[in-house]
Amino acid sequence: MMDGEIFSATLVPSGNMTPDSSMTLEQKTTFAFVILLFIFLGILIVRCFRILLDPYRSMPTSTWADGLDGVEKGQFDYALA
Repeated sequence: MMDGEIFSATLVPSGNMTPDSSMTLEQKTTFAFVILLFIFLGILIVRCFRILLDPYRSMPTSTWADGLDGVEKGQFDYALA
């Protein structure tokens, strides 16, 4: 036998054997997990592009000192004492 005949005989199933084309439970779980990761990656990519295109839309309009009563902005350290 030549090497080519051995190689082709190992890759091609014989006529009376049916190839098992169904996936195992572990393969199905892995496939579902990879699909979920791709969906999550797509959502993150869309969100990052939206922030890059309009960065000021995601920022809040209020500042950290808006909730302080009777204290000027910049005097926060004195309000704690």
